[in-house]
Amino acid sequence: MAAPASSTSSLLLVLVILLAAALISHSSANAWPASSSGSGGGGGGLSAGFYDETCPSAQDVVRRVIQDARVADPRIPASLIRLHFHDCFVNGCDASILLDEDLPSGIHTEKRVPANDNSARGFDVVDDIKCELDKACPGVVSCADILAIAAQVSVDLVGVNLFIEHLAGGPRWRVQLGRRDATATNIPSADNLPGFTDTLEDLVAKFDAVGLDHGDLVALQGAHTFGRAQCLFTRENCTAGQPDDALENLDPVTPDVFDNNYYGSLLRGTAKLPSDQVMLSDDPYAAATTAPFVRRFAGSQKSFFRSFAASMIKMGNISPLTGMDGQIRQNCRRINTYY
Repeated sequence: MAAPASSTSSLLLVLVILLAAALISHSSANAWPASSSGSGGGGGGLSAGFYDETCPSAQDVVRRVIQDARVADPRIPASLIRLHFHDCFVNGCDASILLDEDLPSGIHTEKRVPANDNSARGFDVVDDIKCELDKACPGVVSCADILAIAAQVSVDLVGVNLFIEHLAGGPRWRVQLGRRDATATNIPSADNLPGFTDTLEDLVAKFDAVGLDHGDLVALQGAHTFGRAQCLFTRENCTAGQPDDALENLDPVTPDVFDNNYYGSLLRGTAKLPSDQVMLSDDPYAAATTAPFVRRFAGSQKSFFRSFAASMIKMGNISPLTGMDGQIRQNCRRINTYY
């Protein structure tokens, strides 16, 4: 016997609802995963396992390129982590620092602001990483995430101490991923990057503006343990008679190892950069803010490593573009021609 018309209509309605639910479930499974670790205007978030399915070899590819680049240029690890810092402090971690000047597109490069001009480097290595990643998983990994992964890999590579086995390896953290790339730069913000002549009050204000506290400031400055600077910018200001562009190790004791020896220089009052030594000075403000962290990290490498890892994750979560915001650039130096 044929079913009543009303029953047939009800059955069709149920089938339509089930089909819609299946489509929504499939769409959600392929969406950018959400996480409480970060947020963007698109509503998505960051996740340590973001590329587990779409590009599981991402970390290995980045490590291989940096290892090869480091053979020709030992400064590359320090340069790459600095790019990540200077990217995140300007409009968040969105790879805006990588964009070249492109006036037809309205792009004014952040590479020429005082804090980056003739000092920010490693852009060719980022290009090489992007090229290799696109061979492994085309169009998947953003340039902003490349900087975040490269920073972690760089610290890990220079953290190896061959002479003290229990200190082998630098601080490690699970990089939160899922950032997308900016389609614009922010020159006013780039002009306000933390600088080597900043007072402690200025540094604290600049870190506070992006949600980083006194402990984060001291921990992140610890990346100078394997950095180098032109002597023109040091406290001695090339007094040894070397040319202005001569490089000086910011950690003279173990300049090629990521450890806590940098803080020993602060305790001795011999830090190379003015912006480093101000964290431990006779100023009562330093005593109330940064000095306790300097002493703690100088006395315990384990404490420094733990704090540095936590602060790197915190910094990497500054205003990321996620979800459908921004884009995945085909070339890290240029925005895509479509959005």
